[in-house]
Amino acid sequence: MKAAGRSRGLVERLLLVVLTLYGLALIVPDYYRLVRPLGAFGFFANNDGLIFDVKGPFAQESLSPAWQAGLRVGDRIDLPKMRCVPVDTITCATMLAVRGGQQRVMPGRVGALWLAEGSPRSGDEIALAAQVPPSDWLLDLIVFLDQSAGVLFLLGAAWLVWIRPGRMTWGFFLYAVQFNPGQEFEIYARLQQWPAALLAQEAANGLFQAAGYAGFILFALRAPTGRIGASWRPLERALPALAVGFGLVSVLAVGSAFGYRTEALSRTVLIAGLFVSFLVLAILLKRRKDLEPQEFQRLRWVIWGCLIGLPACVIASLAQSTSLMEFSLTEDAIGLLFLVNGVLGIFVVEAIRRPRVINVSIPLRRATVLGLLLSAPALFLHGQIEELHEWIHFPAWASVVIASILLFAISRLHEHAVRLLEGLFDPDRRGAEARFAQIGAAVLAAKNAAEIDRLLVEGPARALGIASAAVFRSDGAQLRRYENGVGWTPAMTAALDPEDPLLAQKTAGSLFEIDPALMRRGEFPEGPQQPTLAAPIGDALRCFAVALYGAQTSGANLDGADRRALEKLAATAAAAYAGVEREALRTQIAALEAQAPINAKPASQAGC
Repeated sequence: MKAAGRSRGLVERLLLVVLTLYGLALIVPDYYRLVRPLGAFGFFANNDGLIFDVKGPFAQESLSPAWQAGLRVGDRIDLPKMRCVPVDTITCATMLAVRGGQQRVMPGRVGALWLAEGSPRSGDEIALAAQVPPSDWLLDLIVFLDQSAGVLFLLGAAWLVWIRPGRMTWGFFLYAVQFNPGQEFEIYARLQQWPAALLAQEAANGLFQAAGYAGFILFALRAPTGRIGASWRPLERALPALAVGFGLVSVLAVGSAFGYRTEALSRTVLIAGLFVSFLVLAILLKRRKDLEPQEFQRLRWVIWGCLIGLPACVIASLAQSTSLMEFSLTEDAIGLLFLVNGVLGIFVVEAIRRPRVINVSIPLRRATVLGLLLSAPALFLHGQIEELHEWIHFPAWASVVIASILLFAISRLHEHAVRLLEGLFDPDRRGAEARFAQIGAAVLAAKNAAEIDRLLVEGPARALGIASAAVFRSDGAQLRRYENGVGWTPAMTAALDPEDPLLAQKTAGSLFEIDPALMRRGEFPEGPQQPTLAAPIGDALRCFAVALYGAQTSGANLDGADRRALEKLAATAAAAYAGVEREALRTQIAALEAQAPINAKPASQAGC
């Protein structure tokens, strides 16, 4: 049985590596677009052959090769005449390059196009020569961010499968392979040289799309613990049939390459994505009521990731691949929407990899500040740089350098703005800081070690809403708990060995996380009261005590600011413990001096 389990695990990991490399092979090549941009024919057509845009990625219609060749909005491609039979022809390659919305081609590529009856140029073979649109530093920046977010999204999902293999993580990984923020224009442009390979990839794309939909529903049924309730099992058992149905429709949508109108099928697949998004949110919202506070906080990360990322992904896909939307979106706007979808990956990885997470409102506030910083200033700079570019023709790599510098400057500004705004508009944060200042002053004024213990336990518990807190003070050989603490009972462990693996041999230094696997059952608080952080209290010479703190009563973990406050309090407590010891020694010395003979003569004067 063990050998079979190891063999199965090896096969799963090998499959994971293969699929990860496949996903990366689709999006990594688009980095090359930053150095050598792709060309375009300058028009977009849906899977019914209807041309709904003759400007494409060009700034004006007059610059579009399609417009110059006489194509107009409302013209229709002659699908039967351009069908991929046989496959290895220029006609087939052109059809694959222009169907299904926004496409890019290799620079200088020449295509052959026929229009259906009713178009002014019907019956004529129209030669189209792809041209490279003018460079745009903002689009280059968005492409760079999209590809980077796509790579991290995919690798994060793969890492979750690697460390926690199971249906939950596999479901999210299958979704990540197809629906990460990365763009795939470069690989599709290169595959146009081999139409058969491109057709195979489009069929595979449809299958992965179906697998991604089913996998995401599977993830929603089991996140964040991997367990599933009995009431949800019928839906889980129905997922393979749902995937087969989605996959069949997706593959049939490729039929436009063989002369069939399949826009309805394409729209069905993408609208199904919208349905899946609503279903996933409904499942997550329904399941949140059945979870413990700790797991509820983790699920909130998933829910907010879906609320932010899924609508952006669906809108971008609809705008990019169909003519369903009544309004058109520019390429950089679509890229930004795909970038927003990256939030889903970040939030999911954070929720699954950690047993506890901070309150999701904290990263949401910071993301809001970043959004404000990237809005008006970025648009203003965009306009200024475009005007400067008309005077000075930057080389292709200059836009990447400028974008990187601006990104670094905005990130630094974001860091300072978050600190400022959280201090001004977060009353809880200001209140906690004031309470910690009072706790620190009380600790320094404490008369004995027991009073310091009590303040280190009760103070943070009240200030931060911590579910458990206890102080283990050194008695020379061990760390001993003299007070029950918050969330602890007398039956629980009262002493810790300084060399205990639980403390990771860190009885000095900064705050650190406790490995929950090292906590012996029954000897430590469990559930929401389980200790998560240890704060060593000492100096370079000795350890006075170690304080153990749990998460907040809401189930949320302590954030960075809370941890820094505890570290500062620990440093204050170390000084207070040292002060109490000094006072005790002074008292003992004074007592010993009082007992000594005051008029004793020196030995040299004896007998005189």
